[in-house]
Amino acid sequence: EMSPNGKASPLIYKVNGTARHYHLEEHPIASNPYHNPKDVVEASVCHVKDLENGQMREVDLGCGKALLIKENGEFHAVGHKCPHYGAPLVKGVLSKGRVRCPWHGACFNIGTGDIEDFPGLDSLPRFQVKIEKEKVYIRASKQALQTQRRTKMMAKCISLSNYNLSSTNVLIIGAGAAGLVCAETLRQEGFSDRIVMCTMDRHLPYDRPKLSKSMDSHPEQIALRPKEFFCTYDIEVLTEMQVAAVDVKSKIAVFKDGFKMEYNKLLIATGNTPKALSCKGKEMENVFNIRTPEDANRVVKLATSKNVVIVGASFLGMEVAAYLTERAHSVSVVELEEVPFKKFFGERVGRAVMKMFENNRVKFYMQTEVSELREQEGKLKEVVLKSGKVLRADVCVVGVGAVPATGFLKQSGINIDSKGFIVVNKMMQTNIPGVFAAGDAVTFPLALRNNKKVNVPHWQMAHMHGRIAALNMLAHGTEISTVPYLWTAMFGKSIRYAGHGEGFDDVVFQGDLDELKFVAFYTKSDEVVAVASMNYDPIVSKVAEVLAAGRPIRKRDVE
Repeated sequence: EMSPNGKASPLIYKVNGTARHYHLEEHPIASNPYHNPKDVVEASVCHVKDLENGQMREVDLGCGKALLIKENGEFHAVGHKCPHYGAPLVKGVLSKGRVRCPWHGACFNIGTGDIEDFPGLDSLPRFQVKIEKEKVYIRASKQALQTQRRTKMMAKCISLSNYNLSSTNVLIIGAGAAGLVCAETLRQEGFSDRIVMCTMDRHLPYDRPKLSKSMDSHPEQIALRPKEFFCTYDIEVLTEMQVAAVDVKSKIAVFKDGFKMEYNKLLIATGNTPKALSCKGKEMENVFNIRTPEDANRVVKLATSKNVVIVGASFLGMEVAAYLTERAHSVSVVELEEVPFKKFFGERVGRAVMKMFENNRVKFYMQTEVSELREQEGKLKEVVLKSGKVLRADVCVVGVGAVPATGFLKQSGINIDSKGFIVVNKMMQTNIPGVFAAGDAVTFPLALRNNKKVNVPHWQMAHMHGRIAALNMLAHGTEISTVPYLWTAMFGKSIRYAGHGEGFDDVVFQGDLDELKFVAFYTKSDEVVAVASMNYDPIVSKVAEVLAAGRPIRKRDVE
């Protein structure tokens, strides 16, 4: 039997009455995982007594490295680099059968290598370990040692040719991390029906955090998956397609151009829309919200050797400021608060970050707003502040927050709160059966904060939302319990953060803020609710593991 992409002899078997569909080459063949003997390397890496329980060691097999782990008297070997951005996992945190990345908090099962928390899409390769005469040997594929990543086995679509163009089993609105992880999880779980993703973007899913952290990246450099991946696993992506309305009774999405698509299950993962300025001149040329790779590239080009004004000391605003300092003639930041990140990181961390920026020639205009943008010959020339100050400006980047992109759902009957967020339960389900929502546009119950409904607009969380939504489309009954984890990168330094610090009433510090080597514990009454650090790895991943295990951290424990 031919599959839709022309490969012969797929295996189809029934699970709970639904056809599952795999190709022979994707099946895990337990008897001999190494088909090509020339591709295999085996090496003695240490004595059994060299590692204590709970220890990890990076070991060299000659043509690549592996991470050797000893837990509960057993040895395991997996890839040594996090597939997300290549962090050395030996510097991460080992806890109860999984290792957590020291940089961005992704978690991997040490027995299987499977990814269990995000960011990133791929799992770790797993290698065979054997003990002979008190020596530990690792047997591994050379290719896996070199790539250091493994894409989980996935199903394909059984028969695309039978489909009516205007109907799909799963429709995913939005092609960010939540949408992509949902589609991939469905395929990993053996779902073999039609999946359609649609996006207003002109690109396939890409690494959005890089838009402000490395602004001259081209779309293909930051693509999350290559084009071939979507073809291989039959995940259809409709680009530059905007949904204008959803009719939940007849299960139809209506697109802006009039096209209609029927669905069986729906995921809404539309993310946020950046807020615009409300002052005179906001429509002028050279005033940007950074939404796409083209926006970011254009800002870099226009800012080179010119004067840049950034409105809003948000994560986006500050990352853009840091990126442009070496390229622009001048960089100024305008902000309503007295220090950057005050609500998020508190005043002392905000001040330390501000000082680092000032040492890199960034000028701050705090506790003021923009009253007008002035032009000369149709192009931006000056930014006028309410304080009366006039700043020279050739380019203006606006980072004053965002609102959920949910306007098209107003008449749908889907439950939306007063701020426009879609309300979901722990299984990412809305109030309408078969309709799920994920990512920046939702509020969900956060286990860490006694199931308080929160909005967590972060990259890692969007991944996890997408996974939970997919599992519950397949009726797994899986609830979300992940610990929020985020990072920001400026001037080659990173602030890492885990937890949910909203409403913190005190901060306990260790280390030296002036030296930018510190950890800050955010507390509410007597409990640590979040942690942030700079140059203090892997403390944030350690705290995230403790919180993930459901163990409270008291204020006195960190004092």
